[in-house]
This record gives sequence, structure tokens and C-alpha cells, in this order.
Amino acid sequence: MELAKVVGTVVSTVKDQKLSGKKLLIVNLVSPDGTPTKSHVVAVDTVGAGEGEMVLIVRGSSARQAKNMETTPTDTSIIAIIDSLEFQGKTVFQKFKN
Repeated sequence: MELAKVVGTVVSTVKDQKLSGKKLLIVNLVSPDGTPTKSHVVAVDTVGAGEGEMVLIVRGSSARQAKNMETTPTDTSIIAIIDSLEFQGKTVFQKFKN
């Protein structure tokens, strides 16, 4: 699993039939301390993520292990939306601030 931040959306009207109904998002990989990298990938969203959210992604054959993704032609899937991230004893990301 890898940490990433959703930074955009991909719209494609012509695509493989197995991608029909699937939301495609651009994610920027982030380091454990929350620092964005310059590595971007397109991921199939399996959890209803949106722009600006911190997410967990999986790549390779693991991307097809999420529910209803067994036959989807993808190499990257979003499998979780992160509520908070702690690294080296410090909270570096928190979705909901009290």
C-alpha cells in the first residue's frame, strides 16, 4: 500500500467496457510525513474518494483484489480514504479537525 492525495479527475467516454461506471482519479504519491512527491498516477476509485482527500492505493495485481475489481483492467486502485495519519509520533494529516 502507498499513501497518495487525490489531485484530479480523468473523464473518458471511450474506454474498455470493464471500466464503465468506474471513477478514474489522478493521485499524487506522498511520503509518510505527508510531503507530496512529483509522482502522479491514475487510479480506479473503489471507495468514493474525492479531490483533496488523502487515500491509500495499491498497485499491480493487488489493485484487482478490491471488491468487484477482479476483471477490471487496472494497475492502481484506491482502497481507503485516510482519516488521520501519524508518523514518528506526530499527526501529519487529519481529515476532520475538532
